[in-house]
Amino acid sequence: MLNASAYERPIRSRYLDPVDLIWLATARRLGLHVRRNPAIFSATDGTGLLELGPRHTLDADDSTAQMIFHELCHWITNGVETFHERDWGFALDAELDWREHACLRLQAALADTVGLRLILAPTSQFREYYDQIPADPFGSVEGWPCEELVVPLARDAWTRAWGAPWGEPLRAALESHAAIRAVLQPLLPDYASDVADDPLPSLWSR
Repeated sequence: MLNASAYERPIRSRYLDPVDLIWLATARRLGLHVRRNPAIFSATDGTGLLELGPRHTLDADDSTAQMIFHELCHWITNGVETFHERDWGFALDAELDWREHACLRLQAALADTVGLRLILAPTSQFREYYDQIPADPFGSVEGWPCEELVVPLARDAWTRAWGAPWGEPLRAALESHAAIRAVLQPLLPDYASDVADDPLPSLWSR
């Protein structure tokens, strides 16, 4: 009889969430390598390193996919040359840069192409602006500063997004993400959270 207590099961692979895999691969295709850093929320160093906080620090409706997508939208909005600048050229000690809102409009516009605006929505205080972006992602949003600068930049970023280096990797990532959502839709009526008394529905139902 074998001694079961002496057996140590070999670990030959690592499970990865399929949507995480899509966006981690997309980041790599675009020259970014993602690493977790418990000391920060998100940061780039100008060499291709994109650091994200650990998964357990995210809100319940946040995801690795959404964070990588947001960072890619920053890069597109701020310009291809900002790949080599820390944090896409944002000053960490500055007030809110109006280019952030142009990035959010681009994020909504790109996500809209596959019906994922809510699933790929941003986190933190930026959600307040994002949720006010109308069905036309370049339409008017009242009460915010610099809109006369934000909208033209967002339109320019939209045009840039479909060219090199972003166009093909982004299109493939968005279409793959949407395909997974389509597969999940018939299963949602039978979904039950494994969190006791969970008041939140699945993000996939948004």
